Amino acid sequence: MLLKTLQTFETPSIESLLNLWAQRYIPDSSFLALLKDPLNYNSLIEANSPEGRAITVTKLTDNVLNLNSQMAWLQTKTLHNYIPNVLDLNEARRITQFATRVYRKLLQIYQKQSLSLALRTAQQSEAAGFFAPHSFISFISFDKSALTQISYELEPILLVFQEQLLASRDWRALGFMTTQLKFTNKLILSYLTPIEQVLLGSYLKFIEEQVSMPWQRICTAAGTHKLGSSALSLVEQMISVAEEIAQTVHHRLIQLFPNYQSRSGCLTDPDVAHSSIRDLTMFQSYLWLSVLEQSLVPVEQELVNLCKMVLKAIEVKWEIAEISIQLLVDEVLKGLTPEHQAILLPYTQALQQIFLEVGYQLRN
Repeated sequence: MLLKTLQTFETPSIESLLNLWAQRYIPDSSFLALLKDPLNYNSLIEANSPEGRAITVTKLTDNVLNLNSQMAWLQTKTLHNYIPNVLDLNEARRITQFATRVYRKLLQIYQKQSLSLALRTAQQSEAAGFFAPHSFISFISFDKSALTQISYELEPILLVFQEQLLASRDWRALGFMTTQLKFTNKLILSYLTPIEQVLLGSYLKFIEEQVSMPWQRICTAAGTHKLGSSALSLVEQMISVAEEIAQTVHHRLIQLFPNYQSRSGCLTDPDVAHSSIRDLTMFQSYLWLSVLEQSLVPVEQELVNLCKMVLKAIEVKWEIAEISIQLLVDEVLKGLTPEHQAILLPYTQALQQIFLEVGYQLRN
């Protein structure tokens, strides 16, 4: 099960990883490009005000959320269509209903998030008489307290959502869940202005990652390690560059397989790139969870089963997964000290061996 109910008691180690987790939702460079125009700066202040966030939320009514969840289900069903009865109509209806509840709750959280930092930052910049786009990233990003609040409030409804999918006792259902959320996020963003997309986009990214990556479990596992320990410092270093590593590996896959195509499309398609980078980040997250728990059980019992079902569903050859893991391991190990390499090597070698063994079983 990807989502698990956890009780996290904050320690310096857990707090450190919570801060790193929150940094994953910092807006990308496209946000800075938007802020080069002072008019966009004013729009940002307005959209990020309590009134502005309320306006954004009013664009996404229950009818809109229901419609988008249904449209996303149709897109997801089309992607998985060659598998007989992956989900029947009644299951699909329940899934779209629960997806709507997830987004409704997310919008409630989005609207009530504290904006005091945003207002202070804006006032300070205006008083100083200059415009510094970089100074505005912090006030629309999650901090540790915001991340904890979102996790806590969304966890119950996401667990119920997952239970609806697991009722089929089919690991493909979890792949269906992440695909459904990806398509729904894209449809929701189409209703918003570029500024609103930046503001709400971090929340939507969080939703998608919450059901595909065990970030909360990683933070909990960090509590068994002292701040500054070798294992924890390794994970801290690698989480900070996880997205960059995933992007590098995806680019390398495009170079190796420029014409490769699955049911999802070519590797260069934006939607495929989005899923590929997310999945390569997911592989890393399971690696860090294994290191902190000193166990390969999450890889053996969760990650491999999920990959076997999902890759088959979208007609991705297992050899691509094997090569992806090899490229990922090479990229991860490249920047490590000998001490950190010694800690990580048993887990990377085991990860590669597990995927090779599964590949051998599938081919024979």
